Amino acid sequence: MMEQFVKEYLTVLKLEQNKSDNTINSYEHDLKKFLMFLQNKNIKDLNEITSKDIWNFFDEQLSLNLKSSTSARYTSSLKGFFKYLYSQKYIEKNPVKEISSAKSQRKLPVVLSFEEVEKILSAPDVNDKTGLRNKAILELFYSSGLRVSELINLKVSDLFFDDGVIRVFGKGSKQRIVPVGKSAINWVSEYLIKVRPLFEKRMKSKNIVFLSKRGTSLSRMAIWKIVNRYTKEAGIQKDVHPHTFRHSFATHLLEGGADLRAVQEMLGHADISTTQIYTHIDREYIKQVHKDFHPRG
Repeated sequence: MMEQFVKEYLTVLKLEQNKSDNTINSYEHDLKKFLMFLQNKNIKDLNEITSKDIWNFFDEQLSLNLKSSTSARYTSSLKGFFKYLYSQKYIEKNPVKEISSAKSQRKLPVVLSFEEVEKILSAPDVNDKTGLRNKAILELFYSSGLRVSELINLKVSDLFFDDGVIRVFGKGSKQRIVPVGKSAINWVSEYLIKVRPLFEKRMKSKNIVFLSKRGTSLSRMAIWKIVNRYTKEAGIQKDVHPHTFRHSFATHLLEGGADLRAVQEMLGHADISTTQIYTHIDREYIKQVHKDFHPRG
């Protein structure tokens, strides 16, 4: 049903607003991504969509290292689509309207507490082949703060566990060296010994660390499903996606007293102002601690 609304909206853009084919193709791409997101969230009714769902969609897209121009286009695509739905009385409330007015006061990203991270990391069944692989993935995510694209493209030749580091190729193919903790090293090593050889296919695997059962690299969606599955199994109510581990990695380092520039280097941020959002999260955490524990909080 939702696909039909998208089709109708694109027809209006073409016939009534005389938009170019390139614009229509871009909008179609963006809206199909949004429908896929809704499907993964099991949202089947347009009236169920809230501004929080829109934010979560944008957060998920940000985790894919979108250019700012692409991110702006997603905003434009959704804004136009929901404005049309509202004007045609297909929906009772426009969830994007709230986003537009609140854009300058955007919420800080969701961060897991250390206890919540522990629960998620403990959820996979490590006696199962895919469970052991998934455990290794989650451990490495939290230990190193990798982006999804960096994790799925990680190669065996990028692992320097004797030195306690991995080599990561980030945005713009920029190389950086990232430290990895003992727990992640142990679990990834166990996966490499016990599971990867069973999944590896000579012509398909291309030295990639984390493989599917077919011997190919994992997709972004596969990683999203892994994180979603174990978050639910751990009983965590927060809206957690792969980038949440990156947020939590950075926040926990700063809470522990890490230097901001060291965290910037580990995350691969070109500009330290991008890293500074985590100091805001840290301050929010401190304020919450004061509120919870001070006798006159």
